[in-house]
Amino acid sequence: MNGHTHDSLASEESVGLLVDDPSQSDSILDNPILQTQPFSVATWASKLLSPVFYLRTTHWRVLIVRLAWFFVPSFLQGRSMREQIRPAKLGPTAYLDGMRGIAALFVFHCHYSYSTFAIANGWGFNGGHYEILRLPFIKLFYAGPAAVCVFFVISGYALSYRPIKNIRSGNVKDFSTGLSSMVFRRAIRLFLPTTISTFMVVCLIRMGVFEWTREFAMNPKYLRKVREVHPKMLATAHEQWVQWANAIFGGFKVFSWEHYGGFRIYDAHLWTIPVEFRCSLYLFLVILGTARLRTQYRFLTLAVVTYVTYYNSRWEFLLFISGMALVEWDHIRGAHVPPPVLPSGEREKESKPADSTAKVISWNLVAVLGLYFLGQPDSGGSKTPGWVYLTSLIPEWWAHEGFRYWQGFGAVVFVLGVGHSVWWQRVFNSSIAQYFGKISYALYLMHGPVLKVIGMHWMKWAWGVTGVEGEWYTAGFFLGACFCIPAVIWCADIFWRAVDIPSVKFARWFENKLIKTD
Repeated sequence: MNGHTHDSLASEESVGLLVDDPSQSDSILDNPILQTQPFSVATWASKLLSPVFYLRTTHWRVLIVRLAWFFVPSFLQGRSMREQIRPAKLGPTAYLDGMRGIAALFVFHCHYSYSTFAIANGWGFNGGHYEILRLPFIKLFYAGPAAVCVFFVISGYALSYRPIKNIRSGNVKDFSTGLSSMVFRRAIRLFLPTTISTFMVVCLIRMGVFEWTREFAMNPKYLRKVREVHPKMLATAHEQWVQWANAIFGGFKVFSWEHYGGFRIYDAHLWTIPVEFRCSLYLFLVILGTARLRTQYRFLTLAVVTYVTYYNSRWEFLLFISGMALVEWDHIRGAHVPPPVLPSGEREKESKPADSTAKVISWNLVAVLGLYFLGQPDSGGSKTPGWVYLTSLIPEWWAHEGFRYWQGFGAVVFVLGVGHSVWWQRVFNSSIAQYFGKISYALYLMHGPVLKVIGMHWMKWAWGVTGVEGEWYTAGFFLGACFCIPAVIWCADIFWRAVDIPSVKFARWFENKLIKTD
């Protein structure tokens, strides 16, 4: 092979074309547009990875790191976030936040448990049910209805705290401004996070995520008791969104005296939100109507309102009104007034005398008594040891949900006892209780969807490991809980920071944009 032939073949190979005329080949090679470089893995890899390199620039790297860090649970994010969860100096009613957080956790335990076990009956019901987890006090760890009663008392207390304080101090301007602000922001506070959570549910439905666990959710082999409605994907997205919008607007039917409002189609647990809103408006009306009365006449009027509410079996309104009464009593006795700061030489002489041991023990026992009443069985109280006589005392005209009778009474007694007990307040002021207090609303909104989307995968896996025969069914239940509980808490933590906190800020910002300036 001569040199010319060798050069031509080299040209053909380099250009990728077969040409007959060597001079034409040379002209093509001389064209800079058609020249190509030899294939290089490094060159092509750099082109393919160029978006990645772009994301590694300072601006994008910071955003990615921040986003990744946002998904880290708040209690693992360092000292500043931990101080936000539990400040070094807590407010005088911070223990109520902790109590609400623990109650929210117990509601979640209830909804995790009642699909697998008959949890409504108490210990010894009808000559059986002698499991240790049904014993009084222990049963409260998964007593959802009792926890809801505690919610409502705390809500009544929290909403009444500042208005009653302003009434008693004669601060008319702050009272009117504060009450007006609370009425305006209450709907946003309750319904904006709920709207967003159910919006997320609809998005997941349209993506088919709920279909992944539908078969398991309807399978009596695994879920042997209460099987909640699993949200369905409708034929078209338009139908789905219309149904969702109707559910949202159904939550505002607060004057119909319905026991349950909207939202239940997409989260069965959200029936309490319209009830909370209705009770809040009822409470604001009572506060406004009694604001100018002297203390004794305000209590007398409140007693009449309480009796009328009680006679109509409106347990939810009773709990809110009871919260208002507890606030007034605490203001009268100066429960939330910090002691004056005295010179060091006068501190011992002027210090407030400590409560007697008998008084301390008495109030602790009052709180324990409240816990016992909170343990009223949801079903079968007339056949349950320790509840036969108490159940017989429930009036016949108490038409709806008889189990709320003593549970509601217990919630009021428990909050009353804790308000007088330093020991109980320390329990609810602990870091763990305060953390659950911060995420309590997010935990309530998130636990249902997360259980259906993520939790049921873990439950199915757990029973796949243990089996479902005999005691292995219980073992699988607890094994699944080891994964479901952290998943729900993690998602609630994210929702708290991403939705709940911004919702509160938005409500205040929106009000400030609309209010009339002096």
